[in-house]
Amino acid sequence: MAPKFSQVLSVTRQAPELIVPARPTPRELKQLSDIDDQESFRFHIPVIFLYKNKSASSPPVLKEKDPVNVIKEAISEALVSQPRKLMVDCNGEGILFLEAEANFKLEQLGGAIQSPCPYLEQLTYNVPGSEGILGCPLLLIQVTRLMCGGFTLAIRFNHTMCDASGLVQFVKTIEEMARGANTLSIFPVWQWERLCARNPPQVTSVHLEYEEINNNSDTFITTNPNEMDHKSFYFGPKEVRVLKNQLPLHLRNCSTFELLAACMWRCRTIALQLDPKDTVQFSCLVTARAKDYKMDIPSGYYGNAVAFPAVHSKVGALCNNPLGYAVALVKKAKAEMSEEHIRSAADLMEVKGRRPRHAIKGNYIVSDLSKVGFDRIDLGWGKPVFAGIAGAKSIFSFLNRYQKEDGETGTLIPIRLPGPSMKRFEEELKRMIQGSTEDLFDITETRKIACKL
Repeated sequence: MAPKFSQVLSVTRQAPELIVPARPTPRELKQLSDIDDQESFRFHIPVIFLYKNKSASSPPVLKEKDPVNVIKEAISEALVSQPRKLMVDCNGEGILFLEAEANFKLEQLGGAIQSPCPYLEQLTYNVPGSEGILGCPLLLIQVTRLMCGGFTLAIRFNHTMCDASGLVQFVKTIEEMARGANTLSIFPVWQWERLCARNPPQVTSVHLEYEEINNNSDTFITTNPNEMDHKSFYFGPKEVRVLKNQLPLHLRNCSTFELLAACMWRCRTIALQLDPKDTVQFSCLVTARAKDYKMDIPSGYYGNAVAFPAVHSKVGALCNNPLGYAVALVKKAKAEMSEEHIRSAADLMEVKGRRPRHAIKGNYIVSDLSKVGFDRIDLGWGKPVFAGIAGAKSIFSFLNRYQKEDGETGTLIPIRLPGPSMKRFEEELKRMIQGSTEDLFDITETRKIACKL
C-alpha cells in the first residue's frame, strides 16, 4: 500500500541539522547500566505523534507560533538537562533534527498514521550514517507541517539509551519547555549503578528469555522479510468482554494486557502452523519502576529498567487448549518478574561477557505501551490524535492506546507475519471474537479509504 500513498501524499524535507544545548554542558563519558548495555536493546525505534491545528486552548506563549520553531527551542533547552547520551559521550553536539513540509491535510490521512504507518520513511527520514549504535546520534527528530496547520512529531531513539518510560520523560521535558515552563517538574538522574551487575555476579534466576529454542523449523525466521505482512488490530471494550467470557472464573480478573497478549500469542502460533511437538516462548517486557519491586528507581531515571521474563509451551498444547491456558502462562511470565530477577539478568550480562540478546526462534515478545503516557503529551496544540510506536518490529508487538472516530477508546496491536500466516491469523482472531462485531476492526481498512483520496 505504501506506493499508492507516495503518489498522492508527499513530504519535502530541509537539510538535517544538529540542535545543540541552549547553554554549555559538561564534556564527560557516562557508563550505561548492564541492563542498558545488552544486545536486546541495540536498535532504533520510531515513535510518532500526530497533532491537529492549534486549538483555542493553546497557551498565550504559543499563539501564532510555528511548531517547528517551538519544538526546536524546547529541545535545545531540554538538552541542557539531559546528560544521558556501551559508554555515552556527552559531547554537547546535540541531536539530529529535520524540518519538513507535507502536501496533505490531517483529514486526508484517515487511519494511515496509525501503526503500521505505510509511509514512515517520509515522516522519519533515516539520515544516511545515522542508524548505527556506535558513533551515531541517539535521537533523530522530524517535525512535519501539514497543510491544515497540524503537524507530526516523529522521534527515532536508540533503545540502549532509554526505555519507553524514559523516552516519555524526555518528551515531557520538551513539552514543559515548549509551554513556557521555567523549571522542570522532574529532573533527570543518571544513577546507572542501580542496574549494574553485583560484585561478584550472582545469576540466581532461570532466564529463558535469553535461551534459544531448538525447534525443527520456524516459518517466521525462514520467511523473506520482504514477504512479511504488517497489520494492526483493534480491541475495544466489547472485544475484551467477549474474550474474557471465554475464560474460567478464576482467570477473569486478569488484566487487559494479559488477556490480549495471550490471545495474540495463541492466534499467532496457530497461524504459523508449527510442529505441534515444537516449543514456543512468550516474553513480556515488565518494568522495574513499579513500587511492587522495591527497586527504588528514581522518578528521573531515563535508562532501561525492564526485564523480559518468559514462559515456554508446546505448540500443540497452546493451540489446542482454550484461551485460558495461554492467559495462565502470560500471568506466570509476569509473575517471574522481581527485583532479584532483574538483578540476576544484569549479572548474567556480566557473566556472559558478550551481552546475550533475547531469544529469536519460537519467541514472541509483547510490550504494553498503552499506559506510559505517549497519548498525553501536549506541546500546546492539544493532546495528539495518535501517539505510539510506529509498527511491529520483528518478533515484537506493542499495545498502543487508540481512540476510534466515534470516541471509543481501546487497544491497537500491530503484528508482523508471513503473508499466508497473516490470513490464518485474521481468521482465527475473528473466530475467537465472533458475535462481538461483524468484522474485527483492522486499521488497514481505513487505509484503503485514504488511498482513494
